[in-house]
Amino acid sequence: MALKLTAESFLAGVRQSGLVPANQLDEALRKFKEAGVDMNDANTLADELVKSELVTRWQVEKLLQGKFKGFILGRYRLLDLLGRGEMSSIYKAEHVRMKRRCAIKVLPANKVKDTSYLGRFHREAEAVAALDHPNIVRAYDVDMEVEAGTEIHFLVMEYVEGSDLEHLQEREGPFDLVTAAEYIRQAAEGLSHAHQAGLIHRDIKPGNLLVDHKGTVKLLDLGLARFFNQTEEESLTIKHDEKVLGTADYLAPEQAVDSHAVDARADIYSLGCTLYFALTGHPPFTDGTLVQRLLAHQTKSPPPIQKQREDVPDSLAAIVNRMMAKRKEDRYQTATDAAEDLGLWLIEHGGNQWRREHPEVVGRLVGLDAVSTSSSASGTTAGHSTQPARKAAAPIAPLQPTDSRASKRKRKPSPLAPIAPETPSVELPASDPDMRSAANPDDVPVRVSPSSFRVPDKRPETLAEYLQYYQIWVIAAMVLVGVLLVAGVGMQLQATTKKPEPQPTNPASVPFDLSGDENDAGSQN
Repeated sequence: MALKLTAESFLAGVRQSGLVPANQLDEALRKFKEAGVDMNDANTLADELVKSELVTRWQVEKLLQGKFKGFILGRYRLLDLLGRGEMSSIYKAEHVRMKRRCAIKVLPANKVKDTSYLGRFHREAEAVAALDHPNIVRAYDVDMEVEAGTEIHFLVMEYVEGSDLEHLQEREGPFDLVTAAEYIRQAAEGLSHAHQAGLIHRDIKPGNLLVDHKGTVKLLDLGLARFFNQTEEESLTIKHDEKVLGTADYLAPEQAVDSHAVDARADIYSLGCTLYFALTGHPPFTDGTLVQRLLAHQTKSPPPIQKQREDVPDSLAAIVNRMMAKRKEDRYQTATDAAEDLGLWLIEHGGNQWRREHPEVVGRLVGLDAVSTSSSASGTTAGHSTQPARKAAAPIAPLQPTDSRASKRKRKPSPLAPIAPETPSVELPASDPDMRSAANPDDVPVRVSPSSFRVPDKRPETLAEYLQYYQIWVIAAMVLVGVLLVAGVGMQLQATTKKPEPQPTNPASVPFDLSGDENDAGSQN
């Protein structure tokens, strides 16, 4: 039951908390009085302070309970409680001076006395803080505060205004095919960046994929998941030496043996299970106890996704199945490969709207290849869905930090289907005939073909059409420049041949002239 405070006690608590500077509080109270606010009622004053944005609703509730301390943690002011588990709490906060919004995750209280644990936490937090990628929740700071003789260690992270994939699924149901594939493609992009820095997540699941209001996916708890474990059933941190880490419904077969010995391919398996969840609304295995589900990931094939959802095409099902292969050698060997194949699938099936919203993906995976190959290749036109599958790479050791060379990495073939090696062009079907809707009449196949250099009948609208349109004019301009250069050289040669030869002079009377000017030489004669 909430403590009943007088207005005087409430205001004294506000001053004691340090949430509102004294001059701002005095000015606000003066305005309240002038506006006729009841200055003798604590709840009324609390509401007015919230309306004035001097305090938050969560802060006011604590103040009305007589709790005037604990709002400042290091250099950060706590604004709201975002979530509380059995062993950790997450707060929305802001930097006291910079006013930058952030999220603060407090370490479990029973772990702070373990010096080796704290050392590992700080080292990994520093490694995560070095990452900078739009699909990773950034780590800003690690700090410690002493309150009532107790050390409070916490991680300061980027604050994401949105929801995780699990809660989105609960509210909206299974995602449409394009949305599900796009969410996982973005997550794979973030994983690729982390893996190249030598970091493995080890706990990829829908709850660790945050989606902001712009549709951007951000990976949470990268490299730090084992420091914020909750119950054994929920986070599966078995107490014997913490060898198993992850969530049972998304755990790679080899991860159930020893989480710390896995490599990037364990994250790819978990991401495949998350894609399965995004498409069906449930993880691959749902029956049995925790141990039975772990065993299923090691020994059983999941129910075919197309039996769980009939509209999943073979091409997308193939990507899901490859990500979830039991043998890690049979999976995608890098998150980059998985992201690229999801991107190629989206280029084919996402429609014009998706392509317009993601021109950088289209340009990176298709446009540049089409331009570079059109001048040297010849043959028949074919679509992306006929590219040969990637060969499984040899087993790889756990990743170590390396320099990123993604921009120089040679494009690997897509696993979607075989293609003739001499193929010079790229077809971008907006969607399959059975997936085209009346609401999207402009979803028509888009083709870039070097064998048909003609000016389009209408202004280009898609990236592929722009490539074809401007390719024609670039070639024409180059030809014109070449003609002009040849003509200019010819005219110069003609003028040179018509120039009269100088008359021979007496060599003895002509001084040595470095300038070589014939007129000057004549004047010296």
